[in-house]
Amino acid sequence: FNLVLRRKIMPALIILGVYALISVISFVLYFADKKKAQKNKWRIKEATLLGFGFFGGAIGALLGMKIFRHKTKHWYFWAVNIIGLIWQIALVIWLFITFKNNFDFYIF
Repeated sequence: FNLVLRRKIMPALIILGVYALISVISFVLYFADKKKAQKNKWRIKEATLLGFGFFGGAIGALLGMKIFRHKTKHWYFWAVNIIGLIWQIALVIWLFITFKNNFDFYIF
């Protein structure tokens, strides 16, 4: 990357990186909570799981729910994570549309 290209795409890469990081954390939280549930240990608060899913980690939360079969019977986990996924995708689309002219590679 040259300096100009890096400056133009860096905000998008940062946002995607933050989403990826929070998704990984969400995924790990669902795994840890499932293991704690199986061992009857102190659990991760539902608000924590829901918060990570809604505020950037919806992909990891939904994958954690499906892969570990954890919290899948609670409708509000599906609702919060799907709504989170929708707004996260919408934000990425809005950013790419709004700043499309700042990118030197073709996305659309």
